[in-house]
Amino acid sequence: MADDGRRHESLADPEWPVVESKTEYETGWFTGGYDLVEQPDGSTKRYYWAELATAVVVVAVEDGQVVFVEQYRPTVRETQLELPAGIVENGESYTTAAARELREETGFDPSATSLLQELWCSTGVLRHRRAFVFAEGLSAVDRELDENEFLSVRAVPVADALDVARENPTNDATVEGVLLAREEGLL
Repeated sequence: MADDGRRHESLADPEWPVVESKTEYETGWFTGGYDLVEQPDGSTKRYYWAELATAVVVVAVEDGQVVFVEQYRPTVRETQLELPAGIVENGESYTTAAARELREETGFDPSATSLLQELWCSTGVLRHRRAFVFAEGLSAVDRELDENEFLSVRAVPVADALDVARENPTNDATVEGVLLAREEGLL
């Protein structure tokens, strides 16, 4: 796999020996494969994984409103109200990527961003890093949607953000982002 700056950095040294690591499927969007691992009892087992690009989720607040985007998600065949999010490009910090994604998807440019949390997602099957960034001091700019982005922007009062984030259909990144910002006293 090419090091395009969007995949996870290097993995930590394994506590259990990796006998073989094999990539079986590779696209521009994700890579899939397995590691043949020696377990503590001496047996071996294939642990399958899918590796996704590192992503950022943005909790943006202005004038007592949280910025959400509404978009259809073909993978789950539902329209969701969610926080703006996207891929961290080569050489970008999480906060720089968050500001860029927010501008592109919503047409809001933040004057300040701060990292709330960085974490691994769905570690039973994914190699996927995600960061949550808080953005504020928003000013209007032109949106620059990607060719596959068909979304609308919706502002939700801070007091209603958690209830809205939890309404089905929803996703992990939206609920996590709102909860993290609330826990930090930002919502």
